[in-house]
Amino acid sequence: MADPLGLLRQYNINKKEIIERDNNIVFGEFSFPKTVNTNYLVWGSGKDGQTKEYYTMECLLFLLKNVHVTHPVYVRQAAAENIPVVRRPDRKDLLAYLNGDTSSSTSIDKSAPLEIPTQVKRTAEDIGETSAKKPRIDVDLLKAKKQQLAARLDASKETSVRLDTLKSLSETMSVEKIAEIKAKRMANKRTRIKDNDDIGVGGELKGMLEFDIDMTKVIIERERQWRTRTTILQSTGKNFAKNIFGLLQSLKAREEGRHKPSGPPAPAPTAVGAGLPPRPAPAGRPNPAPYSRYDQERFQGKEETEGFKIDTMGTYHGMTLKSVTEGSQPRKAPPQPAQIGSQAQRATASPQSSNKRVSRTPIIIIPAAPSSIISMYNVKELLQDLKYVSSEEKRKQGFKRENDLLIQRQKAAGQTVPYRVIDHPAKLTNADWDRVVAVFVMGPAWQFKGWPWDGNPVEIFTKVQAFHLKWDEMKLDNNVARWAVTVLNLSKTKRHLDRATLMTIWEKLDKFMIRNKSHLRF
Repeated sequence: MADPLGLLRQYNINKKEIIERDNNIVFGEFSFPKTVNTNYLVWGSGKDGQTKEYYTMECLLFLLKNVHVTHPVYVRQAAAENIPVVRRPDRKDLLAYLNGDTSSSTSIDKSAPLEIPTQVKRTAEDIGETSAKKPRIDVDLLKAKKQQLAARLDASKETSVRLDTLKSLSETMSVEKIAEIKAKRMANKRTRIKDNDDIGVGGELKGMLEFDIDMTKVIIERERQWRTRTTILQSTGKNFAKNIFGLLQSLKAREEGRHKPSGPPAPAPTAVGAGLPPRPAPAGRPNPAPYSRYDQERFQGKEETEGFKIDTMGTYHGMTLKSVTEGSQPRKAPPQPAQIGSQAQRATASPQSSNKRVSRTPIIIIPAAPSSIISMYNVKELLQDLKYVSSEEKRKQGFKRENDLLIQRQKAAGQTVPYRVIDHPAKLTNADWDRVVAVFVMGPAWQFKGWPWDGNPVEIFTKVQAFHLKWDEMKLDNNVARWAVTVLNLSKTKRHLDRATLMTIWEKLDKFMIRNKSHLRF
């Protein structure tokens, strides 16, 4: 069923013509009375048991026509023409929905009854305008078909067998011969494909009717392509690659983390009996040496090297090129007790350093320029409290600037997740760059000087989620307009809109981290 408010929004966004005719508002083939109610609630109605009131189609259309004038002037003009007015609290939200800035509104009552539109018959002028866009049947092809049909009809009359011809044939040939020819013809007819010449006159007339412009033009003019088999499989609200692949990657990372060994590595295999005490020998017998599979040399004679002093058990492992060419390294002096203690301390400290946990805290980079809206002074209020406070105000309060700040993001379930915020990324290591999830962009490309990925913003924004924070009356920077950056507009006077605008940062960041940084904590 056609929705009056949805049709008005669609025609307003696409700049299509809306016709007013005989107290009706016409949208293409659909027509509504001017006084028909939409499903947009009037401000203040429907609360505390009050009756629900809805704006009419005439009221909304009059607002779109006079959107350029101030609200008091618009109210006076609507009162002069006896048209209901849109109340001031509804004006901004309603215009944002009708202009396509927002996809929905809280004032739209989806349970409201909708008026059934009437079908509009198209006039001759409308048909003439769209006839050039419709496919036309080739007139020359139609004439050729008619001539071909006429020739076949004339040929069938000329070649028709007359009665006297049949008589002469019966006089010339015997009845048995004629029956034999008929039998052969019927046998050949069963085994061959029916030719076009075998189609009767009725079939040709039916073909003419299919090509007749006068009979088919009404059907062709009413044809509308609604959906194809490709568009009907496409969803407007979901993206398969972003949603499904992101979930699969997070599941894969979770499974790989589950199967990783959590305990310390198993000790290396030792020689059999190396750490065991020798088994006591029976009385009267000497105690033999314990068997070891790694000590087989004592069971055979020493390998002959023909008088050369060759160490067959030597190795070059751990030796420098100089020591290899000059000879074997001199033996080191035995370590002193103090050295033994320091070596033991290093040996005990090394497993702790190797088992050091890698941080999973995400990192957000903001500009260090003093002209930036977001800085280390007010980043905590912007990202944690979702409210704008100017940097000058924070300085007056005695707030000291930090080079590294940890904010706590408050999630819906009451959980808090830490995020590290910095404005000088020069000291980040390779492991730290893997934890960078977001950057706030100012506009100049020199902001990314010294970054990985050759400092190319296009390459950086494929690895990191980018945001640009600006005032709503400011002009958008040319570089930001060309880059893949999420633009957030703040108002200098309307602080109650800050939360909805800044909440977009966390929504975008969650989707990005599910796809690309699922190993971090968020």
